[in-house]
Amino acid sequence: MTALVTKDMLVSDIIERDRNLAGVFFAYGLYCLGCVLAHHETLEQACQAHGIDVEALVRDLNQYLEKHAS
Repeated sequence: MTALVTKDMLVSDIIERDRNLAGVFFAYGLYCLGCVLAHHETLEQACQAHGIDVEALVRDLNQYLEKHAS
């Protein structure tokens, strides 16, 4: 079973789990892959900075991981 994404995880750690998660970030208007803060900012901090519902994003990231688990 794939471990879940949480709002306390660093953005860079989430992307490293599966590069295809970038599409979920992009759907929310978060283009974190090239952001220097991705290595120092939690998902919750990134969402707060951009006015995004962190709980909805966490849900969608985890749904993606569950759907594409090997």
